[in-house]
Amino acid sequence: MKSFAGRIAVVTGGGSGMGRELARQLAAEGASVAMCDVSRQGMDETRALCEQDGLKEGVSITRHVVDVSDEEQVARFRDEVAAEQATDKVHLLFNNAGIGAGGSLFTDSRANWEKTFNVCWFGVYYMTRTFLPMLVKADEGHITNTSSVNGFFASICPNAPHTAYSAAKFAVKGFTEALITDLRVNAPHIKCSVVMPGYIGTNIVANSRMVLAGRDTPRLSDVEVRRTRSRMRQQGADDSALSDDDIRARIERHAQNFHDKAPTTAAQAARIILDAVKAERWRVLVGEDAVRLDARVRADPERAYDPDFGFLDGASGLSASAPRLS
Repeated sequence: MKSFAGRIAVVTGGGSGMGRELARQLAAEGASVAMCDVSRQGMDETRALCEQDGLKEGVSITRHVVDVSDEEQVARFRDEVAAEQATDKVHLLFNNAGIGAGGSLFTDSRANWEKTFNVCWFGVYYMTRTFLPMLVKADEGHITNTSSVNGFFASICPNAPHTAYSAAKFAVKGFTEALITDLRVNAPHIKCSVVMPGYIGTNIVANSRMVLAGRDTPRLSDVEVRRTRSRMRQQGADDSALSDDDIRARIERHAQNFHDKAPTTAAQAARIILDAVKAERWRVLVGEDAVRLDARVRADPERAYDPDFGFLDGASGLSASAPRLS
């Protein structure tokens, strides 16, 4: 697919981060975009940015409030896309939505663990299965699934379990690789790509908390503060001198720093992804940190989970501690 002009693209997680930038850049190239997110406000902001960029004639931007971990909502999304975009086909599917939580089977709640897994994995599965008939009807199509470096390296640092997100992202990677053959045999006009970003400047840290808490504010509840203290102690930190508001302020700074200090911006990541789609590349590492980590894990897989192996950060690419990956 050498051009996106005149195409119809479906983008999940379009209210912020890479999803927002994918929507903006697709629209700028002449594609109509149907985006979904749990945040209507976020999508309104994305659409306003698309309009500020200048929409080409015939480009339509539609917004749909959808939790991709709910199959019924995904089916409703498909029907809304067909009606509001006046089409029975789509050409591009970007399964980008994700949240990060549920790190431990021991200390995190089952509800948070399963919500993280369901958004990050079942969201990809439900969207692909539900929109596949519309992709098949197009003259050509492309499915792009966002995994993560945590799809080949299931850790963020030695003392921070990362099971739900990593398990889901491994599933996304394996599913997409298996799709290569399934599509070649049954729908050869459709291609697919698995995207594995490293540390990207997005709002996933703050957004994940809001999704899991079911509210539209990044402020930590008392329960979340207690859980944060528990994780800090598990990792060997002394929280005795910190008030609850100190904890809240620290988490807010972490979320902001995650966005601001990343070596790769969401806009840069979106450009890498879209260029890969045009080139029909099935395996897409995003960020030099992702490239370095991939090489290191492949070179010494048996040591990948040793405490001194080295972990991602934005400055050197490998460090003993790291921010949560996008």
